[in-house]
Amino acid sequence: MTQKQYNVTGMSCEHCVASITEEVSEVPGVSEVVVDLAANTVTVHGTDLDDERLRAAVVEAGYAVAAPVAA
Repeated sequence: MTQKQYNVTGMSCEHCVASITEEVSEVPGVSEVVVDLAANTVTVHGTDLDDERLRAAVVEAGYAVAAPVAA
């Protein structure tokens, strides 16, 4: 199981959380999406995660990926 975490800008409410969770969950290999509204982070768990597809899913939901969180 792999984990990737991103700083995401533009999130302000539970609707934002739901939108990002829905879009990112559709990316192949994703098993769990955890959106932390207070920390402005999205953590993704799964196998064979494609960084570009994950970033594109966040953008598709209407938000911006500021930077990956350092491990």
